Amino acid sequence: MARSTSAMRGQILESALRLFAVHGFRGTSLQDIASDAGCSKASLLYHFASKEKILTELLTPAQDALAALLDRVAGLEGGRLVEETVVGYVDLTLRFRREIRLLFEDIAEMSCHQDLNVMELADGLLDALAGRSRQAPARVAAWMVLGAVFITSATDDEVAPDEVLRAEMIRSALRTLDHTLS
Repeated sequence: MARSTSAMRGQILESALRLFAVHGFRGTSLQDIASDAGCSKASLLYHFASKEKILTELLTPAQDALAALLDRVAGLEGGRLVEETVVGYVDLTLRFRREIRLLFEDIAEMSCHQDLNVMELADGLLDALAGRSRQAPARVAAWMVLGAVFITSATDDEVAPDEVLRAEMIRSALRTLDHTLS
């Protein structure tokens, strides 16, 4: 029995995400994705015009979640802003671990992808993590947290159960930013 259009799209996306995470975006061909998804390359191209379109669809939910987090903290200030941003960012990176691994694989290429707002969102996240401060110590600490949480979420290493990992990432990030949970 033929798969529905939505089922086929979902299988293509799942295959692409898995293959991109293992072989990288550049190291994965459309034929690799089609073969893994159990369809022809022509069928894949019916659903997605290019590998870049697949990438965009894979990363859009994470991008939208980060934009929603930044909207949610937009009216906050001080410690509350930093705390809510750290907790939201850690939760987001754990929720989208495979997508984070994909971004980590080739951050330079992904940050320039025309259909994604990676750098704009990263700037907004940095600003919120720094508590909107322009002072060097706050900005440096924010960059450190942005990178450390990103890299920790991208690792395949099963350091601890997710709830322990989450708690430690939040605690360490807040400590780096010279904050504690209220």
